[in-house]
Amino acid sequence: MAARAALDAAVPRDVVLFSHDRSRLFRLAGLFCAGQALFWAYLARVAFTALRPQPGPGPGPDPEPGPRDPLRPRDNKWRFGFAASCLGIGSLTVAAGWLCPLRVVRRVTLLRGGSRVTLQTHGPLGWGRGETLTVPLRDVSARAHRAEAAAAVPVRVRGRPFFFLLDKRGLVGDPRLFDLTVGAYRKF
Repeated sequence: MAARAALDAAVPRDVVLFSHDRSRLFRLAGLFCAGQALFWAYLARVAFTALRPQPGPGPGPDPEPGPRDPLRPRDNKWRFGFAASCLGIGSLTVAAGWLCPLRVVRRVTLLRGGSRVTLQTHGPLGWGRGETLTVPLRDVSARAHRAEAAAAVPVRVRGRPFFFLLDKRGLVGDPRLFDLTVGAYRKF
C-alpha cells in the first residue's frame, strides 16, 4: 500500500496542494497588536510616573493608609510591579501577533517527483512573506484528516516544535493527492 501511495505521489511538475491567503486578516491583527503594545507601554509609563509614593506627614513613623486613600501605595513595590505587568502584557500581545501568523500555512506545494513539499506561511504581524520551508514528505504528518478537523488541520513537521495549521476554508487543489501526501498520518 505504501509503495502504491509513493507511485501515486510521483508528479511530473510542481503541484499546489493547498492555498489560503489570509494576509489581510493577519495585517489587521498585527495593527491591533501594535496598538495594544503602544497602549500598554503608555499605561506603564503613566503608572511609573503617577504612582509615586506620597511623603510621610513628618519625621515620625509613617501612618497606615487611612480611609481616604486606601489604594494609594506607600512604597515603590506597587509602582514597579504595575508598570512591569503592563509591559509584560504588551510584550505578550506583540509576541502572539508575531508568532501566530508564522504557523498558519498560506500554500502547500508538492515539488516535482513527489518526495519533497514546500510550506509557505504568512509574515510576522501579517506583513511581508513568511517562512518558506522545504522538507522531505516523510517528515510531514497530518494529525487529523481534513474531514475530521473542526477548523484547521494540524500538520507536524519533524524538527519543528509547534504544529503548522491549514485552514479548512482553504482551497485543496487535488483532494486525493493531498490525502496521500500532506494529509497522511506518519509516525516519527
